[in-house]
Amino acid sequence: MYKRFITAFAALLMVAGISACNTIAGAGEDVESAGDSVEDAAESSK
Repeated sequence: MYKRFITAFAALLMVAGISACNTIAGAGEDVESAGDSVEDAAESSK
């Protein structure tokens, strides 16, 4: 019983970790895109 609980808990942590990594990677792409837009706007206003 205890071993089954530990296995299920470990699997849950792995799934949560994977989804967190994807979320952070997506946020990083959004920030990078916003930075590129600001950079383009700054260069076009020169």
